[in-house]
Amino acid sequence: MATVAFHTLGCKVNFYDTEAIWQLFKNEGYEQVDFEQTADVYVVNTCTVTNTGDKKSRQMIRRAIRRNPEAIVAVTGCYAQTSPAEILAIPGVDMVIGTQDRDKIIPLVKQFEQDRQPINAVRNIMKTRQFEELDVPDFADRTRAFLKIQEGCNNFCTFCIIPWSRGLMRSREPQSVIAQAEQLVAAGYQEIVLTGIHTGGYGEDMEDYSLAKLLWDLDKVEGLKRIRISSIEASQITDEVIEVLKASDKMCRHLHIPLQAGDDQVLARMRRKYTTEEFARKIERLHEIMPDVAITTDVIVGFPGETEEMFRNGYAFMERMKFSEMHVFPYSKRTGTPAARMDDQIDEEIKNQRVHELIDLSEKMQLAYAQKFVGQVLEVIPERAYKGAEDSGLYMGYSDNYLQLVFEGSEEMIGEVCRVKVTEAGVNENKGQLVRVMAPVAVVNL
Repeated sequence: MATVAFHTLGCKVNFYDTEAIWQLFKNEGYEQVDFEQTADVYVVNTCTVTNTGDKKSRQMIRRAIRRNPEAIVAVTGCYAQTSPAEILAIPGVDMVIGTQDRDKIIPLVKQFEQDRQPINAVRNIMKTRQFEELDVPDFADRTRAFLKIQEGCNNFCTFCIIPWSRGLMRSREPQSVIAQAEQLVAAGYQEIVLTGIHTGGYGEDMEDYSLAKLLWDLDKVEGLKRIRISSIEASQITDEVIEVLKASDKMCRHLHIPLQAGDDQVLARMRRKYTTEEFARKIERLHEIMPDVAITTDVIVGFPGETEEMFRNGYAFMERMKFSEMHVFPYSKRTGTPAARMDDQIDEEIKNQRVHELIDLSEKMQLAYAQKFVGQVLEVIPERAYKGAEDSGLYMGYSDNYLQLVFEGSEEMIGEVCRVKVTEAGVNENKGQLVRVMAPVAVVNL
């Protein structure tokens, strides 16, 4: 039996795309093996969000070639899209497919087996207007199913290369999204995470359809317990979206809303399309309609031109927003973006110091958010045995508001909805006590 091995770099969308490519190989009768083993075909799904992403991608491509020089090495993803010639110049690379036409990978593999000629299947992504339909009916070892609803981004922030590697915004057909959701529920998933490159932009390229309408249609999917949006911009939280968040009991009390900077001058230089006050108004509105909502965010520290005063403004603003967690990144130059060419780059030492300050603030806010729930009973879907303590009887899972809870349970609870009382708050994880498992597992009253 022919074997295939995958290595994925970068974001959740890439992991989704790899799962979709694996389905194509699986349907063709391939067996999947670990990337560190000898395989007939290696697929490296690359990332180009930073210069380091490019470098790591090249390292993994070379590793595959060393592992089995006879294998077919196929490179896909964002770095493949932006630099196909650079990748094909690596001796041993047999084919490059960008961030489209992945559905043609099997015919391309067959073509290579016949001709033994390197294949460059990368086309101009900027001309692509169709969402590429790739189904993922199940996920190995996952209790949350990811469902990709859109591709590409029209924002062109000054620090970001992604529109050039993923193309412009294109939404998946509503009926296709719903059909995929129904398939995932039939496969036993109770939570679906809507994902994409610019997820909240779903529907912006459609006539009479929108993200809010999609959420209402997903709300009607029977057997689906939770709908989570992987990321949404503040500007995309329209009154209609707010209406769904307020009325649907399937929408999770957790939203990831990227801030990137808490100072208006920095936001303008980043070409972000909002001010801090506009952002704050949206957050306040969300707290009104969804009490106890968890709002997580992304922040870039040390963007070119960020003075000490701008950083302090940002710090105070983030404190005021009471995020439940912040993902903090030091700004890193991405070749080919306007920000990389800006003069006033910030010293690495200053960046690191600011990053540490914001990580400390994030941990403080994470703990403060979690402490509000001590004594409360939350619905949790256990994902796996607690790491490093497989035989301890401890399991971990997330509540709808994204608190990670660790509690005593049993293996048959994985993927089922449980009621868990929060007994102790922590920064990254919280301790809990199982109250009961909800149907379809037999109800256990403790």
